Amino acid sequence: MARPCPNRSAHGRPRSRACRSGGATWALLGLVLASCSLGPRYHRPDVPAPAHWVAAEPAAAPDALSPEWWREYGSPELDALMERARSTNDDIGAAIARVREADAQRRIAGAGLLPTLTAGGTAVRERAPVSAGGFQTFDQYTPLATVGYELDFWGRRRAAFVAAKAAANASRYDRVTVELTVMSGVATTYFLSLELRDRAAIAEANLASADRILQGLRRQRSVGTATALDVAQQETIVATLSAAIPPLRQQLRQALDALAILVGSTPDGIDVGSGNLEALTAPSVGAGLPSTLLARRPDVASAEAQLVAANADIAAARAAFFPSISLTATGGYESAALATLLTPASRIWSLGAGVTQPIFAGGALRGQSEYAKARYAELLSGYHKAAISAFADTEDALSGVRQTADQLEREQLAVAQARRAYDIARAQLDAGTINVLILLNTEMALFSARDALAQVRYARLQASVDLFRALGGGWTTGVTAGRSP
Repeated sequence: MARPCPNRSAHGRPRSRACRSGGATWALLGLVLASCSLGPRYHRPDVPAPAHWVAAEPAAAPDALSPEWWREYGSPELDALMERARSTNDDIGAAIARVREADAQRRIAGAGLLPTLTAGGTAVRERAPVSAGGFQTFDQYTPLATVGYELDFWGRRRAAFVAAKAAANASRYDRVTVELTVMSGVATTYFLSLELRDRAAIAEANLASADRILQGLRRQRSVGTATALDVAQQETIVATLSAAIPPLRQQLRQALDALAILVGSTPDGIDVGSGNLEALTAPSVGAGLPSTLLARRPDVASAEAQLVAANADIAAARAAFFPSISLTATGGYESAALATLLTPASRIWSLGAGVTQPIFAGGALRGQSEYAKARYAELLSGYHKAAISAFADTEDALSGVRQTADQLEREQLAVAQARRAYDIARAQLDAGTINVLILLNTEMALFSARDALAQVRYARLQASVDLFRALGGGWTTGVTAGRSP
């Protein structure tokens, strides 16, 4: 701020009115500049967190999730697929490009806060008539540099920069969300491929077992110890088991094709090796406190960043109602001869200031302001939905982990009991103490239980992946994995 002029000059004469009022003018201008923030101050919306997780154990401790959470399953093949997806997945690549787009927009918005500097020059040769008659040819050389700056009195450009910066942050959080979705998709699709292959192998083993029984019944029929009905019933079982194999193989091919898309490959470039679901163990993950969840979810962070941007847009829309003030300065040289162009006598300069006040724009400014407010209200609802959806996702995942773990134990017991019943029936049939119908019933029960066990193993692993995703996959603010934008 300028220092006020003294009331009198060095010779004792009173200062002019303009000099005496200069200090007050500068003080008033300082107050204006310090108090011209026109936008509402941003406050994070309050979304109350649940007091506790309904589906979690009360003693569950918060775990520090690793960004490479898939390594917890102990599958080198899955690790390799994840690395391929991180580097070649097209959705992740598009998300990275969107980050670069947002960064470019942020730089564009930030440029408005700085002065502009341009340089140019002209060289003109002109032939013009003179008053004495005839014509005269003369040269004119003018190199110039121009500096322009718009004073951001009302914070319009600053608000635009804040909005662009928040949008860039949102694009980064969106990129993490896309990557987390892709990695979850790779894991679940890989587990689905293993499940379908296991089920196909189980169906083939069941078919081989049923065929052996059929051959035995045919031999017994040839000696009169089995009936044609016994053989026909077993033939029906063999045909049913055989018909179940092609759909499983088709689904396996479809799962592999989906996995190929996720890793950015053609279908012939992907296959599942020798792994199986039984060799994998779903890791145990603690959900932590509900109050900490929102800070671990990149989708919630993105929703809030968009809200920050919309809040800044309101400030920019309000500032558009006020006048804009621009300053320009031009300096350079002008001469009719190159030899004297850079001499002090050829130096030229100009200073200028301009004020532009919107008066009538057909309601565009008011419409833009109303749009910014409505956009903020829309995104506020979006943030609230993202927050409560995060709590719901976690509850669903916790319930899935808990119930599938219980279901897995029960299904393993069911398989053990079905196998025991089948073995007893086989022994009694060989001893001639039961008829073949009892064997057929225990046989189908065992086959169904083995197939159901493979499906439950997949459901258990899928539930654990859903929990990793619901908890944010180990993401924290400022930490991302995968390719850099």
